[in-house]
Amino acid sequence: MGRDTTTEVGALGEAWAEQYLERRGLRTLARNYRWRGGEIDLIMCEGEQTVAFIEVRYRARQHLTTPEATVDARKQRKLVLTAEHYLARHPMLSFESVRFDVIGLSGNLERPQVTWLRDAFRANTW
Repeated sequence: MGRDTTTEVGALGEAWAEQYLERRGLRTLARNYRWRGGEIDLIMCEGEQTVAFIEVRYRARQHLTTPEATVDARKQRKLVLTAEHYLARHPMLSFESVRFDVIGLSGNLERPQVTWLRDAFRANTW
């Protein structure tokens, strides 16, 4: 089999992360939510009170940095703005809390090493 494209690897990683989180009780609201300001890989709810905006990052090797460390301040700002856009477009969703999680995957995507950072960063605008 030839080399996977970045898009294919990203889709595999996101699908793996979604299944991982569903097995831990989260429910998917949206996948790859896009608007002009950015994209959020997964939007999931935990229970009836919390919505989680989830960024999935994959690195085959962690010799330079971990996958989750690549979510820098610029990316965080884009995620917050995109989350605000999503919530404004879905006013029927009423959650008591909003959080931003990062799922870091590394190694072989058939059986990756997983790091789940719940509440990885805060949005000052909520």
